[in-house]
Amino acid sequence: MPRAPKLASFPAIRGALKFYQVCSIITGTMLLLLVAEMVLKYTPLHLELFLGGSGGFLWFAPVVETASGLESTGDGINLSLGILVAHGWFYVVYLISCFRIWSLMRWNLWRLAMLAAGGIVPLLSFFMEARVARDVKGYMKQREDEELHSRAEHSSLTHAIPTENQR
Repeated sequence: MPRAPKLASFPAIRGALKFYQVCSIITGTMLLLLVAEMVLKYTPLHLELFLGGSGGFLWFAPVVETASGLESTGDGINLSLGILVAHGWFYVVYLISCFRIWSLMRWNLWRLAMLAAGGIVPLLSFFMEARVARDVKGYMKQREDEELHSRAEHSSLTHAIPTENQR
């Protein structure tokens, strides 16, 4: 059984949880955008999203099949490619947030694998974020309540005050 997190690390756990929650929402949203971009490009629609260029401010350009694969016909800034690159780099930040909360909470390796999968499986990061937040907050509340109860039992002040049963 893994060791429990120390009470002294609870402020760090709270910060790691907030960092994980933010990263999880951003990663999940970017993954959904990436899935939408892939559906547009790799289905019979064959479209990519562009910013600026000959088509205007925001427009879809056709993607054509060539001997070397699919090639875009648009000019301007390829937002579809931008979404792909941004998700890839932010996934690294998401993995750092997963590792941080995982190591502070001293969970098993399976839990780290599930956290990491949140940035790969569409919608999973939203479910994992809710579950991790519930588990971490519940655990910390339980440990803090136990510590408070333990300190109250061992306090010299509570033993010095007579109760109705002792009178």
